Amino acid sequence: MVEIELDGKKVEVAEGSLVMHAAEQAGTYIPHFCYHKKLSIAANCRMCLVDIEKAPKPMPACATPVTQGMVVRTKSDKAIKAQQSVMEFLLINHPLDCPICDQGGECQLQDLAVGYGSTASRYQEEKRVVFHKDVGPLISMEEMSRCIHCTRCVRFGQEVAGVMELGMIHRGEHSEITTVVNDTVDSELSGNMIDICPVGALTSKPFRYSARTWELSRRKSVSPHDSTGTNLVVQVKNQKVMRVVPLENEAVNECWIADRDRFSYEALNSEERLTQPMIKQGGAWKTVDWTTALEYVANGLKQIAADHGAASIGTLISPHSTLEELHLATSLTRALGSDNVDHRLRHAEFQPAEGVRHLGTSIASLSHVQRALVVGSNLRKDHPLFAQRIRQAVRKGGVVSAIHAKPADWALPVAHEVVAPSADWLKALAAVATAVAAECGVPAPTSQAADDQAVAIAKSLLGGERKAILLGNAAAHHPKASSMLALAGWIAEHTRATVGYLTEAANTVGAQWVGAVPAKSGWTAGRMLEGGLKALMLVNTEPVFDSAAGARAEQVLGQAEMVVTLSPFKANMAFSDVLLPIAPFTETSGSFVNAEGLVQSFHAVVKPLGDARPGWKVLRVLANVLGLPGFEYESSQDVLKQWVPVGGEPRVPQDRLSNRSAASIDLSASGVEPAVASIYQLDGLVRRAPSLQLTADARACQAGVAA
Repeated sequence: MVEIELDGKKVEVAEGSLVMHAAEQAGTYIPHFCYHKKLSIAANCRMCLVDIEKAPKPMPACATPVTQGMVVRTKSDKAIKAQQSVMEFLLINHPLDCPICDQGGECQLQDLAVGYGSTASRYQEEKRVVFHKDVGPLISMEEMSRCIHCTRCVRFGQEVAGVMELGMIHRGEHSEITTVVNDTVDSELSGNMIDICPVGALTSKPFRYSARTWELSRRKSVSPHDSTGTNLVVQVKNQKVMRVVPLENEAVNECWIADRDRFSYEALNSEERLTQPMIKQGGAWKTVDWTTALEYVANGLKQIAADHGAASIGTLISPHSTLEELHLATSLTRALGSDNVDHRLRHAEFQPAEGVRHLGTSIASLSHVQRALVVGSNLRKDHPLFAQRIRQAVRKGGVVSAIHAKPADWALPVAHEVVAPSADWLKALAAVATAVAAECGVPAPTSQAADDQAVAIAKSLLGGERKAILLGNAAAHHPKASSMLALAGWIAEHTRATVGYLTEAANTVGAQWVGAVPAKSGWTAGRMLEGGLKALMLVNTEPVFDSAAGARAEQVLGQAEMVVTLSPFKANMAFSDVLLPIAPFTETSGSFVNAEGLVQSFHAVVKPLGDARPGWKVLRVLANVLGLPGFEYESSQDVLKQWVPVGGEPRVPQDRLSNRSAASIDLSASGVEPAVASIYQLDGLVRRAPSLQLTADARACQAGVAA
């Protein structure tokens, strides 16, 4: 440790720290623009100049290492005058357009200009003009004359997103940030550039000119998309969601969010929202009140149970639903006398699990893995924030290996790669196991021979200390998923690695925990979508898009006597008989369980649109109308108490988590391709977000090209 004096106070910091770090530790604010705690040091804005004793001139706090006995003054005349001079230079060419700037009210330059700027400019010459650039549907670069060349956006692309899409060209006052060859910015994390821009040069194109920052209420929430459990701040005006930005949580999403977390809010205000219950009569849809709709559903389910038995009723529920909705949908189905309930719509294999499948390690630990083997995942597109953490690990010397179906740009170096059809993944994994067995001097679990790539992956996994074998969405949905997990578990055991699933959806772990899977007598999602059931409830899901059955689901579900859809959108209209409008995540309270098993609860940020109601409440009232006992819940918190007692740790209990597989390892090939959603087709919200559907990733999917 090194002791320095900062503004008269003694501060102890780690050796190698910078003056800026010491100031942060001491709670002293030093003005800055280019410095960001998650990015490398650029030291090009010079706003953080401080007075260091014995130094001949002011020094940048962000680039000056501390030394024993150093004396730093951040508020001396020398420091203040230096900072005021820098501010004068920054404002020379900055346009005076604060009244129309989207950044107005939350602009770092605006804030610091109040404290360090002059009341008038000595600069009389004409200000420079930088022409606007079109970089895609998400980021607006219409006012690049505002740019102060802090290069935060450039460094973010290189270091966090892994793709240098922006750069600085020319020199002096001719410098400008651009894509150089007029490309678009296509990173799945690109929206974070908007947040870290300290001026109004980069702004949100969908949000542009729609509200002023001081008009917005800010409310905490959790993302309903992938399994990160990203923490959000949802900004609201007049009971309408206007913008979504990150809420910092170092253990989960740090200070970043993926673009689908940021821009999917557009779907909340789309014309496809279902705002009133609807019943199909004579092939035409009719709007009804809630009492009529719920009685219609209850009478229909009772009649079908009486005519065909309760086992002819089934429920398919999305793993993007809240924990409370999953619990109540499962409980209602079982209370009716049926065990046909499942959330695994994209799965091809339905072997019972010993426990709840999960990540096998903490999300934060992914930033520090020294060896990783990723199987069956387009990591960067399936789990953008997990990919970002593994990218950090690689920058620290970590080694990543992969087994997947198509070459993919993960925006990080992949040291060892096996590209093979999904039918051959099990053999590729078995080859790695054989190589590990040879290195460890133990019997191999299969007779599969090891090739050079398998040996390289095995040697990589046997090195280092912190290691993880991560099974992606395609591995989880694979027809030989249990054999693959058994092999991965064997490799993990002999290489001292953790093994786990990246898990597809916001509540894949929660759905397993509350038992949203059939017991031995029940039908799986795959079986239900083959036909034969007389009544189905579809909770927050569109099987045509969300299941392995795909387009075939429409024909199968059209043969049922009754299909009830609970959705925020006008979905499944071709084969549904009843549509019940339920609230999306912004209009209901609930909980999501992320990949590591952390339970995160949230409140509604706006009132439900029209006559929509929270899904948990609709399911509870439906159970009451059916006369089923045990559904006397007054709030979503009452439902959550079934799983997380008041004052209890908000996690899936450790004894419930298990990635063990007792399955026998069957290396025979399977001709079934695993069903995997592309980045902007994952759920109903992202599918209906116009700006996301205009991105390069979405266009590639629409054209049938792997994103």
